[in-house]
Amino acid sequence: MEPSEIKKEELNNKEVLLEVKGLKKYYPVKKGFLKKVVGQVKAIDGVDFSIYKAETFGLVGESGCGKTTIGKTILRLIDATAGEINFEGQNLRTLDREGLRRQRQHIQMIFQDPYGSLNPRMTVGELIGEPMVKHSIASGAANIKRVQELMEIVGLNPKGYKRYPHEFSGGQRQRIGVARALSLNPKLIVCDEPVSALDVSIQSQILNLLEDLQKQFGIAYLFIAHGMAAVKHISARVGVMYLGKIVEIAPTDHIFDECRHPYTKALMSAIPIPDIAEKRERILLQGEVPNPLNPPTGCRFHPRCSKVKDICREKEPSLIEVSPGHFVSCHLD
Repeated sequence: MEPSEIKKEELNNKEVLLEVKGLKKYYPVKKGFLKKVVGQVKAIDGVDFSIYKAETFGLVGESGCGKTTIGKTILRLIDATAGEINFEGQNLRTLDREGLRRQRQHIQMIFQDPYGSLNPRMTVGELIGEPMVKHSIASGAANIKRVQELMEIVGLNPKGYKRYPHEFSGGQRQRIGVARALSLNPKLIVCDEPVSALDVSIQSQILNLLEDLQKQFGIAYLFIAHGMAAVKHISARVGVMYLGKIVEIAPTDHIFDECRHPYTKALMSAIPIPDIAEKRERILLQGEVPNPLNPPTGCRFHPRCSKVKDICREKEPSLIEVSPGHFVSCHLD
C-alpha cells in the first residue's frame, strides 16, 4: 500500500466528534425609519469541517474572518443562519432548550479575555463550581471538593478557592477559565484565542496545560487563533479562514511544509525565524480585507492575490482534496 493510501486510511478510521456542514451566519443591515433590511454581513458563508475525538483542530486567520463566530455558533451562543452542526451525530441546530442544555454539558468554551470572562463578584470556587450546580452534578461539600481537585489539575493552589479573580494574575485567571470548562467533563472545548492576551512566557505554559489535559481526559479542541506559532504547537490539523470561508484544511505538518493556497503562504511567510542566518521571502498582501457586506465575486482572495487569473474573478473555487486529508480552495492548484 502506498504511503498516501495509508494516510487516507488512518483519517477514515478516526471517529468524528463534530461535523460542520454548510454553516452560515449572516447579520442583517438595517437602515431608515422602518429599519428596512438593505443587506447582509456574511460573517460565515458556507463552512465545512470536522473534528475527530481527542483531536485538536486549529482554526486560523486574520481578525474579522469569522473564526470566533464559528465557535459561538457551535455552542449556539448565537444562532446560525443556515447549515448543520452535528455533534456525535445529532444536529445541535434542531435541539429545543432542554436538549441544548443537556448537550452543553459536553461542549464548553475557554474565552480569550481572562479578565472579562470571569465575574469579579464571585469567588473562584463559585466560578468553577457553578456549572456543576446548574447541571445537578455536585453541590455542597462535594462541589467544593471537586473545585479543589480541578484547581490542582490546572496548576492552582486548591486552598485559594475562596479568593476572587482580581487576586490572581492573567495566566492564573486563564487557568481558572480552563478549570471551569473542565468542570462538566466535556468532550469538546472551544478555545477562543486562549493565549493571545497573555505574556509570551505564560502562553507556552497554557498550551502545555491544554495538551496535558487532552492526554489525560481525551478532550477534543477547536483551537481558534490568528498566530500560526500557537497553532503549530498544539494542533493536529489546521483550517485556514479568509473572509468567512475556509480556504485550506490539512494536517499541521502539511500546512507548514507544503501549504498550497496563496493566503496560507502569506501567513506562513510572516512567522518569525529564530535563526537570523536563515532567510525567507516575505509575502506582503496588498490592499485591505474586502467588506463582508459586499464580498468580491469569484474567489474572495483575488483582489489581494499576486497570482490572480480571470477565472478567479468570475468563479468561486470549491474546497477540493489535493492529497489525503489536504483540501484547498484555489483555481491555481
